[in-house]
Amino acid sequence: MQEEKNPFSEENIEENEQKEITQEQNSTTEEIKENPEKEEEAKENEPDLSQQLDDLNNKYLRLLADFDNYRKRTLQERDELSKYACADLMKKIIPALDTFDRAQEHLKEIEDVKIVKESYEVAYKQLLDTLKKAGLEEIDCLGKAFNPAEHEAITQIVTDEFEPDTIAQIAQKGYKMENRVIRPSLVAVAVAQKKEDE
Repeated sequence: MQEEKNPFSEENIEENEQKEITQEQNSTTEEIKENPEKEEEAKENEPDLSQQLDDLNNKYLRLLADFDNYRKRTLQERDELSKYACADLMKKIIPALDTFDRAQEHLKEIEDVKIVKESYEVAYKQLLDTLKKAGLEEIDCLGKAFNPAEHEAITQIVTDEFEPDTIAQIAQKGYKMENRVIRPSLVAVAVAQKKEDE
């Protein structure tokens, strides 16, 4: 498929200006050929053509400046978007951080391990729920077939508990967002035990 030309590119603007000038010159030349008496009149009108050329050149320069400003503004807007793209997600995560802060304050006076465990679980669940709402999805892989698009094998485990070439252990969880892997799972892949010769 042929790429569509940008009508505001410097190249296209220059090309269009040149076409206009050439057409005007051609039509003037034709008139002179048809009627030699107009040659003198054409000579008298030369300053007009020069003025028209200046006008066209000024239009071209203004259009070029407008396009350059538009390009700079677009680049600036794109930079700002990429800078603040995560701002909404951060706003959603902050309450989970608040929960961690409150839990940390309570931990200073608590000796009961059960209460510590409960505080941790509440904070972890709140953070996980927030990230799930934002589109984060854990890659479920234990016991599943090894998939290099979602998993990164760091070792092999000889075992009968899992089928060969399936995930036997997860060293680090992997995550997807909108069905796109943003971090692969680090896994150990099962291999069958070698049978001894009888």
